[in-house]
Amino acid sequence: MQVSGLNEVKIYSLSAGRSLPEWLSDRKKRALQKKDVDIRRRIELIQDFEMPTVSTKIKVSRDGQYIMAVGTYKPRVRCFDTYQLSQKFERCLDSEVITFEILSDDYSKIVFLQCGRFVEFHSQHGHYYKTRIPKFGRDFSYHYPSCDLYFVGASSEVYRLNLEQGRFLNSLQTEASESNVCDINPVHFLFAMGTAEGKVECWDPRTRNRVGLLDCALSSVTADTEIEGLPSISALKFDGALNMAVGTSTGQVLLYDLRSSNPLIVKDHHYGLPIKSIQFQHQLDLIISADSRIIKMWNKDTGKIFTSMEPEHDINDVCLYPNSGMLMTANEAPKMNIYYIPVLGPAPKWCSFLDNLTEELEENPESTVYDDYKFVTRKDLENLGLAHLIGSSLLRAYMHGFFMDIRLYHKAKMMANPFAYEEYRREKIRQKIEETRAQRVQLKKLPKVNKELALKLIEEEGEDQQFSKKRKQKNMPSLLKDDRFKVMFENPDFQVDEQSEEFRLLNPLVSKISEKRKRKLKILEELEAQGQEEEEEPEGKASDAESSESSDDEKGWVEEVRKQRKLLRQEEKLKRQERLKEDQQTLLKPQFFEIKEGEEFRSFKDSAKKQKLMKKTLEDRLKLEEKLGTLNVSDTTVGSKQATFKLKKSEQQRKQQEAEKRHRQERKTLRRSASHLKSRRGRGQLFH
Repeated sequence: MQVSGLNEVKIYSLSAGRSLPEWLSDRKKRALQKKDVDIRRRIELIQDFEMPTVSTKIKVSRDGQYIMAVGTYKPRVRCFDTYQLSQKFERCLDSEVITFEILSDDYSKIVFLQCGRFVEFHSQHGHYYKTRIPKFGRDFSYHYPSCDLYFVGASSEVYRLNLEQGRFLNSLQTEASESNVCDINPVHFLFAMGTAEGKVECWDPRTRNRVGLLDCALSSVTADTEIEGLPSISALKFDGALNMAVGTSTGQVLLYDLRSSNPLIVKDHHYGLPIKSIQFQHQLDLIISADSRIIKMWNKDTGKIFTSMEPEHDINDVCLYPNSGMLMTANEAPKMNIYYIPVLGPAPKWCSFLDNLTEELEENPESTVYDDYKFVTRKDLENLGLAHLIGSSLLRAYMHGFFMDIRLYHKAKMMANPFAYEEYRREKIRQKIEETRAQRVQLKKLPKVNKELALKLIEEEGEDQQFSKKRKQKNMPSLLKDDRFKVMFENPDFQVDEQSEEFRLLNPLVSKISEKRKRKLKILEELEAQGQEEEEEPEGKASDAESSESSDDEKGWVEEVRKQRKLLRQEEKLKRQERLKEDQQTLLKPQFFEIKEGEEFRSFKDSAKKQKLMKKTLEDRLKLEEKLGTLNVSDTTVGSKQATFKLKKSEQQRKQQEAEKRHRQERKTLRRSASHLKSRRGRGQLFH
């Protein structure tokens, strides 16, 4: 059983792990459970809850006892009894099922809409009747008061089949070219159908007239959404008497109030995939929408995400078990997934043990697999002296490093640095002492790193406090007390380099300001050394001096920038002169190169010749090659020109050809005739 969570909502996958075949003996099953952790931790809630290849639709009967699913291959329907936690029956069909509906409280009355325009009826014993509709169907709904089946599909008509009379009635003529989905409101029995043009048509079954039209394609396009093509309706679901949710082929879900033509909320899945299923969860006012990739649960009032699930395989259908926190999916895989989310509701009666199991897991959380391993980089291994273990079974390569056993890591660390524990202990003691000192009355103490920056922040903070008192505003939090910037005043790596070129150009007045702050720093250090508690007077004197000189600093801004640039140029000139002196002092020594065996030394003039040839025109190069004999140009009988080239062979190819020639000559000299092996008797006779 796998546990995942998003937004602090725990999701238990009950179908995770491998299943054991039935024909295995108990002894072999126990042996496999001992060896494999996945088999040991799995929970087989319903036995053989799967299809041979793919499952397309899944539904629960109204009494909650039976779960029915259809899939391929071969096309079939399977019924699972929840009271027995096993399969009740399986029936194979002639063609694939598009969708189906359970008309009764149990499995005794089922209707299947199949690919070849067939509508098949099944009773408790099996196949009952089969008929055909004029056009290919895509969805249907059952109208309980009149016992009518409404079929929508690749046609502008909605076909009606009355099950009481056993005949087709007059169809409903719509404006749509094709229809994808339909649904009937369970309260006032309003019939709604979603079209390929992105519209929803609402019909009154009593008068057989259209009573409303919603243009969902226009409403689904918002400022944040990017849509390619016209959004058609791919999912439709009623909630109560007034609410209706519509899913589009571009991945948007629109929630409507039937009294308004504008949607209450538009939710985008951001995958651009058609919405496959929409379910309502009334306990927490959630909408469960699913496309082929993700299942999202979000609040129907605010649109805020509650949680989401991304199964391993593509989703075909989603079914929420009534009045519980169990969710089932039909997907592009043999195994059908079962999820249990305790926040949505309790476990069903037939698997009430799940509540106790999840409570135990929350009380005793298991350590993850990575708790027993330590991730180390190649540099860490070199520091520990374990670089020779790379490639062995003790290290498992992962991303830019390796996983190693935590016990081996601790042993190696103790051997590499035996005094690490003592250092760690001293550091902890120092931290404890500093924590206790923080509780005492202290002088204004500056940090060890970036003292001038800290002093600047303290001054600005004091000015802000005075300004906020005048304006009666709230004081902003100090950066020195903020934990996010704590490391900036503790780690020496964050020390500001005032001698760098960038700092000097961006802060030309920093030299004057730094002198003032250095005076302050000296005064503060003297106060800390003497142990005085009052330091307000020197601060006041420095601030007065600073206020008097602020106007002069603003006037000399341009002059200071020019001075800094002149200084930088002078420093660059000095560096160049030093480099020239070093180059003059260094003596160049001749370099010797060794020629490999089998290679001849060629003069350096070859490269110069090649460069000259490359500079010449194509005509000059062709004439030169004609002189050398590597190119031959001749006229053909047709009147065109024919050019033949002889490619220059490399030294290695030439040597290889010479070796092959020598080898052939040796073979010719060593070859002996086999004429003496022929017998006069055997001439002209065949072997038997």
